Amino acid sequence: MSDDAETKAWREWHEHRTATVSAPYGPLALTGTFWIADYPEGRLPAVPGHWRAHDGGVLLRAGAEDGVELDGRPLIGEAALAADEGRPAQSRLAAGEVRLVVIRREGQWAVRVYDPAAPARRAFAGIEATPYDPALALPGHFRPYPERRTVQVGNADGHARGLGLGGELTFAREGVRHTLQVAVDEGDGSLWAVFADATSGTSSYRFRFLHPGTPAPGGSITVDLNRAQLPPCAFADHFICPFPPPGNTLPFEVAAGERRLKGALAAGN
Repeated sequence: MSDDAETKAWREWHEHRTATVSAPYGPLALTGTFWIADYPEGRLPAVPGHWRAHDGGVLLRAGAEDGVELDGRPLIGEAALAADEGRPAQSRLAAGEVRLVVIRREGQWAVRVYDPAAPARRAFAGIEATPYDPALALPGHFRPYPERRTVQVGNADGHARGLGLGGELTFAREGVRHTLQVAVDEGDGSLWAVFADATSGTSSYRFRFLHPGTPAPGGSITVDLNRAQLPPCAFADHFICPFPPPGNTLPFEVAAGERRLKGALAAGN
């Protein structure tokens, strides 16, 4: 693909990302993540109904006054719920324009609230991103671990959780080899890295994500740093994004891809 074509593809990626995060039920719309275990009485802040974890799932009891809908129909009574794997916009649960999403993390259940009227969504001014640089699309190689491993890392909400890792992604820049530990999607084999670099916390958000795609059968893959992107917690404080695992801080400036939010929302990024 020519540099012009790559630049056009990157621009389309950036435009798509901007549209996705600012969508009515995108990351900017998240107004709360409430862990059910923290509310033994079953009443979550600003969330209608009565909630409790039970037998590997969640039980929600609601009355007509709660205004909760399940699969487009009023929920009056009790319903057993599993984790909602779909997009927030397609959540089974709604309360007016608000969408309620059940999640599970390391055996703990929570409810996320997505509100199109969220202040962060109204204040969004765009994502500051560096224009495409072909020199930052680097040939790399993926080496899977013999067995997948889990490391404990801090998360944006202040708690440590397990981060599953499936191998190492190596690439060279200016003659120096670098390595990132990566997670591997069990469905399509695509890779995902959480990394920091010499710009983190200054001219870029404190850490970023990279989704290089799926390696070729021999392990070759392009490490395109132009596609570095902000984690969900850059858009809303209620996400629980993992911090980079040990060794995933690159010693050079990744002055590429998404850097931070524009305008007032960039404060503290």
